[in-house]
Amino acid sequence: MAQRMNKSNNKNENKTDYKKNNKFVKNEVVKKNTREDRREVDALIREDVVVGRNAVIEALKSDTTIEQILIANGNMEGSINKVIAMAKDKKVVIKEVDRKKLDSISETGAHQGVIAIVTPFKYSEVEDILKYAEEKGEKPFIVILDELEDPHNLGSIVRTAELSGVHGIIIPKRRNVGITPTVYKSAAGAIEHMKIAKVTNINAVIDELKEAGVWVYGAEIDGDSYSYETDFSGACALIIGSEGRGMSKLTKDKCDKLVKIPMVGKINSLNASVAGGIMMYEILKSRLLK
Repeated sequence: MAQRMNKSNNKNENKTDYKKNNKFVKNEVVKKNTREDRREVDALIREDVVVGRNAVIEALKSDTTIEQILIANGNMEGSINKVIAMAKDKKVVIKEVDRKKLDSISETGAHQGVIAIVTPFKYSEVEDILKYAEEKGEKPFIVILDELEDPHNLGSIVRTAELSGVHGIIIPKRRNVGITPTVYKSAAGAIEHMKIAKVTNINAVIDELKEAGVWVYGAEIDGDSYSYETDFSGACALIIGSEGRGMSKLTKDKCDKLVKIPMVGKINSLNASVAGGIMMYEILKSRLLK
């Protein structure tokens, strides 16, 4: 009983804090430039909402605990009817609310008339990822993100990772975007099918993976070899660096091999999620050809 009361109190506190801080998040996030300031803003972004029709449908298909679904008044056309039917079938509470309420909850306002309030994303452990690969009878294929800050990039990476057979993604607890509503939406439902571990020290985890026989590759513009020349068929972890800065020096030094993507244009870099996508499919190709 006490546990239930604590959970209820926490939910109310979270909702109150978010209402108080939501305006700050939207107005100040563009002004924050230092890493310290960005961490402060990131801490205020909710991880208990799923935004958009496809993302909510995938949440309903999964084992995610959905507390309630908020639907804009009068918005009953198209796939929203599928959301309603699935929610009723799973006995999830549906509430019709003013669209302005959805606007205030959504980070971007692109909620398509529906938001699900869920139990905050349950992160996995690194051991869960390795065990999952073992259960599938496959060599581990892991993606490690080093201080990725854009939720759209994270969402795109999760989506590509799910499609290319990645067993799990590892992100740091600090200086990295977590599973926010924008990530849910950008991933188009893939969040529900991907194990994601949030760790305190990325470099310590890299050492642990190496001890477990996992070969660590870093996506780097000045890599030792091209992606298409590299044999990724064994147990491997791919590190994708942050937007702009790339991998930190210590993380780069821990890689077994640095791999680059061939480029012939006048600019010399790719978006983090695009580079990650190319590398993930090179790894998938190596595995399919073996």
